[in-house]
Amino acid sequence: MIKSLIPVTCILATSRKFIGLFPACRQGLKQINRMSTSQWPLAAVCQMTATPDKAANLSACTQLVEEAKERGAAMVFLPEGFDYIGSSREETLSLSEPLTGDTITQYCQLARKLGIWLSLGGFHERGHDWGSDRRIYNSHVIIDEQGKTVSVYRKSHLFDMELPEKGVSLKESAFTISGPSLVAPVQTPIGKVGLGICYDLRFPELSLALQKDGGAQILTYPSAFTVATGRAHWEVLLRARAIENQCFVLAAAQVGQHHDKRASYGHALAVDPWGDVLADCGGEKPGLMLVELNMEKLYSTRKHMPVQQHRRDTVFYHSLERT
Repeated sequence: MIKSLIPVTCILATSRKFIGLFPACRQGLKQINRMSTSQWPLAAVCQMTATPDKAANLSACTQLVEEAKERGAAMVFLPEGFDYIGSSREETLSLSEPLTGDTITQYCQLARKLGIWLSLGGFHERGHDWGSDRRIYNSHVIIDEQGKTVSVYRKSHLFDMELPEKGVSLKESAFTISGPSLVAPVQTPIGKVGLGICYDLRFPELSLALQKDGGAQILTYPSAFTVATGRAHWEVLLRARAIENQCFVLAAAQVGQHHDKRASYGHALAVDPWGDVLADCGGEKPGLMLVELNMEKLYSTRKHMPVQQHRRDTVFYHSLERT
């Protein structure tokens, strides 16, 4: 048995019922492990505290992935900034890599070794013109069980915000390039996954396109929400995206103090197509939660409330009459 140094402090749930909560976590683990032979696969949604130390972050993420594999997960979701969270613009840029660099190579090797799919929720990828402009993408990388990169989505909406009264001051656009387009949802062992990253959560047009045009069954928003914005909006936004698209929503998260300038809210979350919260990793410690994705719940929700059939065509929503 692989013994993780990271405490699993999260809720364990299926899309049908609540399973268990720490400290009765081990009983819940045994119960959900017995269910791993179900026709519905398990997803592992992770929570971590990244720092500027890339080697330490890799070690922490590796332990989470190994833990998830041991407990029957078919796919593991890691948060935005899983590779590192820098303490300054200069450090953030200097630690960045191309997709062909050591970090993604090591995760490809890990996926192949364990035979598991990975969602790497926000990689600091050097831009195509790095040599001249020293700017990066915030990239969501999907790796299959053979260790192949099957999709890369570059974050569309960049988080620029000044909230002096809340102590929030971030300007992602100062060093990050906005992604040029959405990418098609990816067919995975747990279902068809539509890709977003953190601040994308606030733009329902993105999730609607992934569901309506791409056929997404699962929406994922790996994040590093600030404490102030997380308390105010995190859960309500995730539940809204699940309800309006009738999709599962999986949101891996950063938690705690990354360095003296930045902390994250935590509460990695899983939500079902009805908007019920299946699991919440809390706001204190790293860990993971296992969720069974019962697609019968998705099909039933869409059948009995056929929102997508009731949606008018695009022209209608651009026909606002002006008085």
